[in-house]
Amino acid sequence: MFLNRSVPQPHPNVGTKSPTASPNYAGLVHFLVQPFLESPETLSVDCEISHTLKRAWVRIAFDSTDKGKVFGRGGRNIQAIRTVIAAAAELAGQSVYLDIYGNTAPGREGGSFDEDQEERSPSPKTRERTGNGPMPIVKPRIR
Repeated sequence: MFLNRSVPQPHPNVGTKSPTASPNYAGLVHFLVQPFLESPETLSVDCEISHTLKRAWVRIAFDSTDKGKVFGRGGRNIQAIRTVIAAAAELAGQSVYLDIYGNTAPGREGGSFDEDQEERSPSPKTRERTGNGPMPIVKPRIR
């Protein structure tokens, strides 16, 4: 008795790399980041591809209130997003860089979160001394 075994044929598009084709990084990043946002309409994705250098730069900006959700605990979410787009870039023979910018509110320049002054807590205020006399001497207690 003979078994009918078919020989698998490779898919015609497998293994062929087109030098001009590159992944849709903007769509991919939009797809990956949007579920983390409270207001997905604030997401802005910009992609710049250099075919001569085989590099892509992806810049994203969103409302700063969603920063914690996008980054995740210890930066796990953003690292996973970077890993996925790096894998897509590697398949295309490119490298990709992901930059994250601040709030997309009108009238505000898109600076990085490191430069975001609103996120920082105010510096603690020191107590002012009310007298001009010398500092009091503190003696240790003896039991």
